[in-house]
Amino acid sequence: MKHALLSIAAASALLLAGCGQPAEKTAEAPAGQATETAGGQMAPAFTLASADGQQVSLADFRGKTVVLEWTNEGCPYVKKHYSGAMQALQKEAVADGVVWLTIISSAPGEQGFVEGESAKNWKQRFNAGFTHLLLDPTGATGKAYDAKTTPDMRVIDGEGRIIYAGGIDDKPTNKVEDLEGAKNFVRAALDDHAAGRPVTTAFAQPYGCSIKYADGAEAAPAKG
Repeated sequence: MKHALLSIAAASALLLAGCGQPAEKTAEAPAGQATETAGGQMAPAFTLASADGQQVSLADFRGKTVVLEWTNEGCPYVKKHYSGAMQALQKEAVADGVVWLTIISSAPGEQGFVEGESAKNWKQRFNAGFTHLLLDPTGATGKAYDAKTTPDMRVIDGEGRIIYAGGIDDKPTNKVEDLEGAKNFVRAALDDHAAGRPVTTAFAQPYGCSIKYADGAEAAPAKG
């Protein structure tokens, strides 16, 4: 797992875009290039508090397909996808029996951090369709998965293996108009898996804002 995750880290560092840049700034590198996938590797176990105070473990969903989504409401790349596309995909997946866990790994005081009522009403505010919003203020779970950006995605099969890791699609910009015609790698992975096919694209370079971890350990943004 460490070898595969290190490969994800190396690839994602090339494309990471910080949230401090202007909203119109885009990453120019393609999202679909990578040297290695995380396919077949076991997903690290975790237990996190949900926005409504439950303790939620990955092990709770053994036997089900699980999507992990790292988010930060202040990130322009997240805002792009939460213009409606992310919510639609969440609701579509959950309706098909997928468990969707949205994770906030922002540290206290950092962009995207939520707690209390802000966490409880997050789903309603954004009309989201996830199963649970999970809070990871120490960043331990995000780092275990080597999550680098918001958004950053993982798809895990019922046996606990990662079958997709990386960017959500092949249009690494923060422009809403680029959603049209984009290839959504998460939807494709879910479709492949549901049909009993090997996942065609098991890794794509993640893009977006750097996750605001507690110790400030963030990869450098890509030049765009």
